[in-house]
Amino acid sequence: MQKLRPIELLSPAKDLTCGLEAIKHGADAVYIGAPKFGARVMAGNSIEDIAVLCDFAHRFDARVYVALNTLLYEYELEEARILSWNLYRAGADALIVQDMGLLELDLPPIPLHASTQTDNRSIEKVRFLESAGFTQVVLARELSLDEIRHIASAVDVRLEVFVHGALCVSYSGQCYLSHILSGRSANRGECAQYCRLPYSMVDMEGREIMKDKYLLSLKDLNRADQLEVLLDAGVSSFKIEGRLKEVSYVKNITAYYRKRLDEILARRSEFVRSSAGESVYTFEPVAEKSFNRGFTSYFLNGRSSDITSFETPKSKGEPVGTVKELKGNSFTVAGVKKLNNGDGLTFNNERGELEGFRVNRVEENRIFPLEMPSLKPKMLLFRNYDHTFEQGMNKPTADRKLKVRILFTENVFGFTLSMTDETGAGATVTEPFQKTLAKKKQDENIRVQLSRLGSTLFEATAIEISLKNDWFVPSSLLAGMRRKVVEKLLINRTIRYEREISWRNRPLEARPFPERQLTYLGNVLNPKATSFYRVCGVQTIEPALEAVPRKDVPLMFTKHCLRYSMGWCPVWQKVKSPYKEPYFLRYKGLRLRLQFDCKACQMLVFVDEQEVTLNKNKP
Repeated sequence: MQKLRPIELLSPAKDLTCGLEAIKHGADAVYIGAPKFGARVMAGNSIEDIAVLCDFAHRFDARVYVALNTLLYEYELEEARILSWNLYRAGADALIVQDMGLLELDLPPIPLHASTQTDNRSIEKVRFLESAGFTQVVLARELSLDEIRHIASAVDVRLEVFVHGALCVSYSGQCYLSHILSGRSANRGECAQYCRLPYSMVDMEGREIMKDKYLLSLKDLNRADQLEVLLDAGVSSFKIEGRLKEVSYVKNITAYYRKRLDEILARRSEFVRSSAGESVYTFEPVAEKSFNRGFTSYFLNGRSSDITSFETPKSKGEPVGTVKELKGNSFTVAGVKKLNNGDGLTFNNERGELEGFRVNRVEENRIFPLEMPSLKPKMLLFRNYDHTFEQGMNKPTADRKLKVRILFTENVFGFTLSMTDETGAGATVTEPFQKTLAKKKQDENIRVQLSRLGSTLFEATAIEISLKNDWFVPSSLLAGMRRKVVEKLLINRTIRYEREISWRNRPLEARPFPERQLTYLGNVLNPKATSFYRVCGVQTIEPALEAVPRKDVPLMFTKHCLRYSMGWCPVWQKVKSPYKEPYFLRYKGLRLRLQFDCKACQMLVFVDEQEVTLNKNKP
């Protein structure tokens, strides 16, 4: 018999509200920040809120993963250990971690997921993490489909990939610009986002190549069209980025991917959804209506030219048409999408900069802005705020229900009501009642009363009535039995829910690290992490830059290559640049030097020593 592979849609939660809505809109799992030590320092949550989220998610067999994925100083380890136990007691299903020092602590028997911050892009690294006891590994966003397939074929651990949302230009966990320039470490959840600044690119002679462009800013990820090939490559968890995003984004994007994924699962019997319940929406999810800088599938199908967002790091929105005619304080639009009063529109002005304006009034295809922008005929227009859509998203937009079968029968003393849900969980209640023959048919009223499940988690898909005679059954009796069986089924579902247990009691010698030397790129910040790697066979260990700041080393490693973007890649385009290397990026008093590693197909970013003082320059 073919073994089914559970497939997971994993959604972000900035807070409890976002987490609850993610579950309602179809997420199989949610990831949320712990009170401390999450890689989004502004997205922490209380233990109490996480417990509420776990209780709600578990009703649908959905899971809650808690991000505990920063590097830790030695003095923080005990607090992190205590926190891990509190999260376990709150019902968390897994911890997402980066710091290997945690594995040297007395942790609860909770599964550990290897954060993307652990830089997981090789078979050797993923095998090591699997042998160390990790039950799920988040792969690097930069991997191609072939690379993902290659890794999946060599390991048994569940593989998780990002499918939507903002892209870090650097390999995750391998960017140190923010820490060195401002003291805000990305590996500590405090990234200052130097990648979203406008830079001018110059060559070694000072000649300007590009001026004031967002040269390190990428488009947003969208792999909705590649879900099935990712399934076939061995991916089991599809992750949506966005632990700082608002609830409207979480609702829309979760629903969007739920519908796309369900279409695949409906015809691929070898895969099964990893949670229960079906979501019904009051809206049609459209990915372009939520924050985006334009979309790319990144390097999934190899290197391409569609990954950058040089014009702006802000949300450009969905295309809605072109400017047709300007007249006074209004203009007409040639397009196919209906615009609304209050919409936010954007366009690239004649300097190539993104401008935005608010629509005051719409009359058919004529737009009256609050203030007339510097538009020209034939300019492309985008909508980054759909007023009508967002107003709808502020209301309840989804309901998630578990399908149940109901059986109403009689017994010697009265009547019995049984309810069984789609997962096989069931409950039965019996009520004594003096049976008398009815004066009129009872079937219809019995069905109506038993189907009234209202605001409960359940929806009746089949109601069977099995009575020897047409007994009189009062509506009040049916309502009471229905209420009791629902309460009992909820309790039984809670009892039946099984959290995965992971003890990580393998001998340390069984997990040698694939390298014998660790540079600052190993991100070793505390003695417990050092001890972990020593036991795993690492002989030389440099401290993390958070411990010993340096500016004489590469501070960003990125597969995004400006030489390729300019059309001068000696490998792919085989065109010689008219400018002299090295190239530099300038922003105010900051100067970054670029170096190109063609063998590894990546660009390295250094800080220019002459112009930057450590931890002084803030964007």
